Amino acid sequence: MEQRPIGGSGIAVAPIALGGNVFGWTVDDETGFAVLDAFVDAGGAMIDTADVYSAWVPGHQGGESEALIGRWLKRDPAKRDKVVIASKVGFSAGLAPDTIVPSCEASLRRLGVETIDLYYQHKDDENVPLADSLREFDALARQGKIQAIGLSNFTAQRVDQAMQAAADNGLTPPSALQPWYNLVERERFEGELRDAAERAGLSVFPYYSLANGFLTGKYRSADDLGKSVRGGRSAQYLEAGGLDALAALDDVAAETGAAVASVALAWLKAQPTIVAPIASATSLAQAEELIGALTLDLTQAQLDRLDKATS
Repeated sequence: MEQRPIGGSGIAVAPIALGGNVFGWTVDDETGFAVLDAFVDAGGAMIDTADVYSAWVPGHQGGESEALIGRWLKRDPAKRDKVVIASKVGFSAGLAPDTIVPSCEASLRRLGVETIDLYYQHKDDENVPLADSLREFDALARQGKIQAIGLSNFTAQRVDQAMQAAADNGLTPPSALQPWYNLVERERFEGELRDAAERAGLSVFPYYSLANGFLTGKYRSADDLGKSVRGGRSAQYLEAGGLDALAALDDVAAETGAAVASVALAWLKAQPTIVAPIASATSLAQAEELIGALTLDLTQAQLDRLDKATS
């Protein structure tokens, strides 16, 4: 299995990451454990979660995803050495220095691990100086509670400023960036933000890699939007070239024998700076499509065809 480094962290992962946003929400323990087992047994390594998953569900408070992953690891502790766990802090509570360490310790308890391999600032908090929040992350790294630092939902300018703040203050620099990026929303990353990632040497883990499921081919008309709880979010993609993207994906899928979702992820993992697209699965069938992308490499002609359909 191909292994791609995460910046200068010393960590390397396979080129697809399993998203944990659905764990404890639309995925229960039985299905979640089966998906996690299938992904890791196939050579996948990166599991991406956050302390806020799934606080948006009535009756939830956040941490449900981390807790499910922790129960999975407790069931089979040997899996810990096979996975790279990424989590995040600060989406709801912000990044005030006195919130970061307690939040990290709570995540460690839920996950049942001693170290979070990659810990992100989940959302930029402009009310907190970057040096202050990064100093807390640096302290966590020195204590062995986290191994590498990431930035999520940062603008290009703030990426530059974060890297400069780390350098100016002798702090552990971020190694990863997590932006919104997929085949039908290329403008969200390509350009200034990608340039900033390249300047900083950041490894990129895009989320919404399948555009809320649109790039699986599940939603091809307005009548399809009721197929899942997230279907309504795909209405926007039915216009503005989304159907052209699906047509190109269909063609490449037919050539490769791979699922449409696998092709969309294979295009994404082939883009500059991308280490591993993040995608979630609510069933073993969906997990197999992610697993298929681990080893699917498109030809340059196929990549060009997908580029042309969405440029």
